[in-house]
Amino acid sequence: MWLTYSVFAALLFGVRGILYHWTSQKPLNRNLLLFGTFSMGAIINGICALVFSSNWTMAALIGIQMGLFSFGGNASMFKGFAVGKASLVAILTALPSVVVVIVAFGLWNERLHAMQLIGFVVIISGVLLVRMSNDISLRNLQGAQWGLLAMLLFAANDLSGKWSTMMEADLFPTMFFVFVTGAVCFGLWWLRDWQRARGRRVVALQTTNLAVGEVRVSQHAAGYSGGGLPVAWSGKRTYLVGLAIGITNGVGMMLIVTAFSLGKAGLVSAVAALNVLIVLLYTRFFVKEKFKRVEVIGISLAFAGILLLRLFGT
Repeated sequence: MWLTYSVFAALLFGVRGILYHWTSQKPLNRNLLLFGTFSMGAIINGICALVFSSNWTMAALIGIQMGLFSFGGNASMFKGFAVGKASLVAILTALPSVVVVIVAFGLWNERLHAMQLIGFVVIISGVLLVRMSNDISLRNLQGAQWGLLAMLLFAANDLSGKWSTMMEADLFPTMFFVFVTGAVCFGLWWLRDWQRARGRRVVALQTTNLAVGEVRVSQHAAGYSGGGLPVAWSGKRTYLVGLAIGITNGVGMMLIVTAFSLGKAGLVSAVAALNVLIVLLYTRFFVKEKFKRVEVIGISLAFAGILLLRLFGT
C-alpha cells in the first residue's frame, strides 16, 4: 500500500512542479507565491485536524522541524538556480533519497532486500538520466554548494517525516505545523522584499518630486519584486495562485507521510522523486518539447523500477 500512496504523492508533486514551471514564466514575487502555497497547506490540514478530532501531541511538533527543512531546501534550490548551472543543481536535488537510504540504515537499521535495492537503483538511475538530459560540464560547478545543501535539507525533511510516523504523531497536526512554519518563513522573506522595494520606491519618488517638495508613496508598492522592478501580477493575484498550488502540495504531503508510515523511507523517497517525470511529460505534450534519447531511457528505467517494486518490493 505504501507504493500506491507514494505514486499518488509523486503525481501530485508533479502537478505542483508543472504549476511552478508555469508561474516561473510569469512576472511575480516567488516568495509571496510560496507563502500562499504553504498557507493553503496549513488551512487544509488545520480543518482536517478539527474535523477528525486529531490529537495535538508533542510529537506533532516535529512538523516545525520539517517546515524549516522544507523552507531551507526550497530557498537553497532557488538560490542555486539563480547563481549556478541549472542542470547541475537539478541533478543534486534529485538525490535526497540516496541520503535517506544511508541515514535510515544508520539510525533505524532500515535495510533493503535484494529486489528492493535493485528497484531503488533502477529508479534513481532513471531520474538521474532525465535530470542529466541537458548538457553539463563538470568543470562548471557554480551553484553546486547550493544544490548540495538543498539535497541534504530535502533528505532531512523526508527523514523527519519518517521520524514523525515512528513517534506516532497524528498526521494532520504534524502537517499543520509543517505548513505554518513554511508559511511564516516565506511570509517574512516576502515582507522583507516588500519593505526593501517600498524603500527604493520612496527614494525614487523623493528624487522625482524634490523640485516641488512632495513625496507620494505608491499604494501598489507591494507589487514590486525584491529587485525593485514593477511586476505585472498584483500581490493579491500572486497569493491566490499560491493558494491554488497549495492544494496539490498539501495533499501530496499527506500522502507521502502516510507512505512513510507504511513503507521504508528510502523507497518512498525514491518513488516520490518520480514527480520529475510528470513535469517532463507536461513539457512534451503541452510545451511541445521533444524528448531526447537519454530522457526516453530514463523514463523507461524509472517505470521499470516501479514495476520491480510492485512485483518484488514487499
